[in-house]
Amino acid sequence: MVVTKAAGDRRMAQSGAFKDKSKPRDIRSSNITAAKAVADAIRTSLGPRGMDKMIQAANGDVTITNDGATILKQMNVMHPAAKMLVELSRSQDIEAGDGTTSVVVIAGSLLEAAEKLLSRGIHPSAISDAFQRAATKSVEILTKMSRPIELNDRESLVQSASTSLNSKVVSQHSSQLAPLAVDAVLKVIDPTKDHNVDLKDIKLICQLGGTVDDTELVDGLVFTQRPAGANPPRKVEKAKIGLIQFCISPPKTDMDHNVIVSDYAAMDRVLKEERAYILNIVKQIKKAGCNVLLVQKSILRDAVSDLALHFLDKIKVMVIKDVEREDIEFISKTLSCRPIASLDHFTPENLASADLVEEASTGGTNKVVKITGIQNMGRTVTVLVQGSNKLVLAEAERSLHDALCVIRCLVRQRALIAGGGAPETEVALRLSEHAQTVTGVDSYCFRAYADALEIIPLTLAENAGLNSIATVTELRNRHAQGEQTAGINVRKGAVTNILEEEVVQPLLVSTSAINLATETVRSILKIDDIVNTMQ
Repeated sequence: MVVTKAAGDRRMAQSGAFKDKSKPRDIRSSNITAAKAVADAIRTSLGPRGMDKMIQAANGDVTITNDGATILKQMNVMHPAAKMLVELSRSQDIEAGDGTTSVVVIAGSLLEAAEKLLSRGIHPSAISDAFQRAATKSVEILTKMSRPIELNDRESLVQSASTSLNSKVVSQHSSQLAPLAVDAVLKVIDPTKDHNVDLKDIKLICQLGGTVDDTELVDGLVFTQRPAGANPPRKVEKAKIGLIQFCISPPKTDMDHNVIVSDYAAMDRVLKEERAYILNIVKQIKKAGCNVLLVQKSILRDAVSDLALHFLDKIKVMVIKDVEREDIEFISKTLSCRPIASLDHFTPENLASADLVEEASTGGTNKVVKITGIQNMGRTVTVLVQGSNKLVLAEAERSLHDALCVIRCLVRQRALIAGGGAPETEVALRLSEHAQTVTGVDSYCFRAYADALEIIPLTLAENAGLNSIATVTELRNRHAQGEQTAGINVRKGAVTNILEEEVVQPLLVSTSAINLATETVRSILKIDDIVNTMQ
């Protein structure tokens, strides 16, 4: 018996396999609603007049921030589609470092536009493909708008770092932190491959005490540990620095072994041996001419015993112990020396040289050890961030990291565009004009995409307490008259030429936000079912 395909299809249709058309629609609607809820939750944090969020962790720790990536990272999100927006924010943080709130707000607005197009009966695949073409066109328009810059144009770099800092909790300190971020990045750029910056070469050290104004750039190393010992040297000039990974303390037995000493003579012998062992190490350190010792943290036993500290104090060696394992690479790169793993390699040629190692006071009672004037110093720099309390300190560190990322964007792609909602309005206008020249479904989708981008100026105006509809209408009008750089000036509460206000941002931040948001929206639109796996 031969069954034709048509007959098979008819039989399946009768069995009800194709009846349930509403399920994919419901799944899509559920995904869009969940993702929009995440976007709406952080929409109020956008821009210089955005609100801050107080995040309370399960262990009672409190964080105050308006950085989109930080808020979403700590938010307890259950819905799988909403988690995609959290990942989107993280992607933007890795790619550009700034615009983490904007990218989620744009994605939420695009999903809303897609929902309206779906309700008109347009197929999700058609919307998805049209959005991709619209994103490519948007990036073209943004690139035409941008103006190229050089890395020696310090003023433009400082302006873009200030714009990033102005929307943070520490915005009142942007005039001091922005130049600091620029100087830090310019110092670590490698001239041979100057189209990227490794931010691991910039070490942010946080110290409680003082105010954010006391934050400083240190050409060298900073340790928050105090010199170890009862009476260690506080200042060493013409220092010879040894970075060691072995312990200056008596060896221990294995975990499950014990040594039982039964008489005093044996006890004395043990102590004598310990003393001789430590003395031998200390003599070798003195012979090499080392007068500053950096000791890596040890897990199994004390890195430096009290007896060793006593001997090292006598020969006037400053000891800084408990150096974290992950900091060793940065320290050895800064000092241009290799870490010394055994006593046999503790020789003068393996030591680093510096003009000055001293214990310096920071704000309040806290003290840090600074190593400056390092010879043959690697391309690294340390930023000592200070703050009056933990919340301000943590936010200052996050804000400074964002400012450093903005400068890194400009090193990677040397172009600037205006801020204040100007690029989004310009793209929306040009994309709407382009939609007139396209036929079919694409025309609808392009127009919806263009309208969705206006969420950025609309939110900026809303958060600044302005009449959002009147402001965006005026902004649209100004752009239609050819004023490409007209944006929302939240300080004056009006639409002005935003470049005159020095509100600029890297091109990479905007293009990355549009590309990543579109990619995520396309992924969500393509999903028509959620399948739970077996445990």
